[in-house]
Amino acid sequence: MRILVSEDEKDLNRLICNTLIRAGYSVDACYNGEDALDYIANADYDCILLDVMMPKVNGHEVLKRLRGENKNFPVIFLTAKDTVQDRITGLDLGADDYLVKPFDFDELLARIRAATRKYGTQKTSVYTLADLSVDTATHIVKRNNQEIKLSAKEYAILEYLIMHKETVVTRNQLENHIWNYDYVGGSNVVDVYITYLRRKIDNGFDKKLLHTIRGTGWILKE
Repeated sequence: MRILVSEDEKDLNRLICNTLIRAGYSVDACYNGEDALDYIANADYDCILLDVMMPKVNGHEVLKRLRGENKNFPVIFLTAKDTVQDRITGLDLGADDYLVKPFDFDELLARIRAATRKYGTQKTSVYTLADLSVDTATHIVKRNNQEIKLSAKEYAILEYLIMHKETVVTRNQLENHIWNYDYVGGSNVVDVYITYLRRKIDNGFDKKLLHTIRGTGWILKE
């Protein structure tokens, strides 16, 4: 999953980004609402973390514009403002959650998982296909009840594929959701990770689940 962190306190922004990266997310960061709008206009994000009191354009105005453009993805406000009216304002604008600073980073990760589940048909953290299971809360992957160890990028790709199982996923979709703006496309890095992933989840099993659709992309299906 790819997440945008828009928080003007640079030290906190860095800590949040490091936490998300360690958890296996692809992360972009900015420090004001104007830049947040530019980032969102040019990339596909699975969740947005918005500070309320940001320079140039505040978090409330950013969310108001996004919802006005019918952009529906999870948005979590991060703010020091903790009155009931503050929460009501944020939720009425279309926020999915509201986390008051200072907050626990494990709670932040749990809030992100809960918010992203709301936008899919999957209501639990465990996705399955045949004898393959992926737990998005614990990042535990199993095939035929055998745990499979994946790198952070391998896991991120598999998570995206199983969340879109039986649907062809293109190279562009993977680049947009798994890598951030530091990634330079055009190389074979996606193919390399797909090869690593296929070896781990398919080798040794009669039923192959990860298939290449030549000239288009990849699909996870029986």
